[in-house]
Amino acid sequence: MSDTMILHHYENSPYAEKIRLMFGYTQSHWCSLLSPAWPPRPNVDPLSGGYRRIPIAQRGADIFCDSSLIAAEIAVASNTPGLNPYNASGAPRELMQQAESEGFFAAITSIPAPKLLGTMLRNFGPLGTYRFIKDRSGLLSGGTSKPKAAADARQVMESLFSDTDDLLANQAWISGDTPGAADFAVYHPLWLHLSCKGQLPSSAENLRRWYDSVGEFGHGKRQEISKEEAFDRAKSSKPRPLPDSEDLEGFAVGQAIEVSPSDYGLVPVVGTLAAMTPERIILARETDAFGTLHVHFPRLGYSVKARA
Repeated sequence: MSDTMILHHYENSPYAEKIRLMFGYTQSHWCSLLSPAWPPRPNVDPLSGGYRRIPIAQRGADIFCDSSLIAAEIAVASNTPGLNPYNASGAPRELMQQAESEGFFAAITSIPAPKLLGTMLRNFGPLGTYRFIKDRSGLLSGGTSKPKAAADARQVMESLFSDTDDLLANQAWISGDTPGAADFAVYHPLWLHLSCKGQLPSSAENLRRWYDSVGEFGHGKRQEISKEEAFDRAKSSKPRPLPDSEDLEGFAVGQAIEVSPSDYGLVPVVGTLAAMTPERIILARETDAFGTLHVHFPRLGYSVKARA
């Protein structure tokens, strides 16, 4: 149990649903630690160094930020290489990128405001809705992601529906003969859209069949744990061995750096560079409570800055 992946998440998080369904597909045993939908998140902030977004995964003293990197970890742990988004190519990769860029925000902004407000009130209550809106309004500040206006967002969703339905006309899954990273990446903004009272086109039979099939995977073997259990695992563990560093872009291992997303949620995590590969950045954080922690980030979509 000490090496079982912990997912720090909240139930309504679409990116967390993407990961939960991967656990279901692989029938993985995993530990669930629920977080608030907005910061502060006392169950995970001390581990991640304040990384703004969610979900976050944990294995002992290794902390994994961004759902693409978490998916890559699941792919290795379950011996299911198709779940690694870095292995996707061709049309599935293009559709995955379409869904997780402009498609993700369009899934929300294409919904009429009264429906969207009603969904938030049901999920968070009046005070929670106020806090959620206030938090998310500042989330995009300074980043590269800019949600489209409602009319343009509806066109984005129509294109995503159509492109997905067309690809599924001659194959069971977006990834081909078996489910892969692209299936879960495309599914989660559609899940978000439907959660906000959006709809799938009735004429898109391939899309609807596929959507139902992905949802049937369920969430695997889930076990709820406490913050204390997660912290104890971090405290009693050492980070796993580091990969060889390459393509350092002028940085040096051991150098003081900060890492942050470049699209939205630009809150930096501070530490020293432990390793850098073409796919990931690993930052070491020295903490009084847990000792050394290694926080992993994808290389793509993240910026690294030197600190004095």
